Amino acid sequence: MRTSHLRTARATRTALLVAAVAAASLGLTACGGDDGAKDAGSASQSAGAPAASATTGATGTTGDTGTTGTTGGTGASGDGTASAAPAAAKGSTGGTTGGTASGGTESGQGASDATAPVCAHSDVKITAAKADEVPTEHIVLTATNTSGRACRLLGHPLIAFGEIQTAKDVPPVAKSKPAAPVVLNPGAPAYANVRVSNGGVHEDNKVVKEFNVNLFAADGPAEGSVVVAAPAGGLAVDEAVAKTGYWTPELRNGADEF
Repeated sequence: MRTSHLRTARATRTALLVAAVAAASLGLTACGGDDGAKDAGSASQSAGAPAASATTGATGTTGDTGTTGTTGGTGASGDGTASAAPAAAKGSTGGTTGGTASGGTESGQGASDATAPVCAHSDVKITAAKADEVPTEHIVLTATNTSGRACRLLGHPLIAFGEIQTAKDVPPVAKSKPAAPVVLNPGAPAYANVRVSNGGVHEDNKVVKEFNVNLFAADGPAEGSVVVAAPAGGLAVDEAVAKTGYWTPELRNGADEF
């Protein structure tokens, strides 16, 4: 009987030990599960870090198009580049538009023959030079546009070698008239060939140190005139033979020879 009781007691202790071991195993498994969850959470946070950085970069990019936006776009470089490009395009367009406004319309360049205003005395500077000949029979008048805008130079110079009230009108040479209106852009010159004598000494010659030149307005001769200095040494002028060519962008063989 005693032996039977001992066996029973041993079996009971063995069962209790097995149960204890099982319980311990379950506890360890549970602890291991918590650690795994923590590790998974850490991994998830680590994986989320670049996303947060990229978001920060995108936020920096969304700002203005300065260097900060481009640098902030390291995590999303495509956004940074796209943000900066339109700003550069706008700056370029603005510069181009500004250049066009000041260089094109305001300066008057490109004005058509019909829209360019008629040149006034204040729009041009007129000078005189002797022709390359001996003796001097011709001078060349040059009218340079100093107005800063295009203007039309009409007809021929109205020349008076002496007092305006008493000087003889210098007639134009018909063959010198150009086929198209003369439109001077800013800084551009026009020329007129003028005969002042037949050369040599003549009793009707008079020495002229300066003379008057007038321009045509749209409805006839303009008011007033410009005093032009004669070339050095003055001019020996014979009003009886004096003639003038029309204003032209360049002197032409034949048309401006008389």
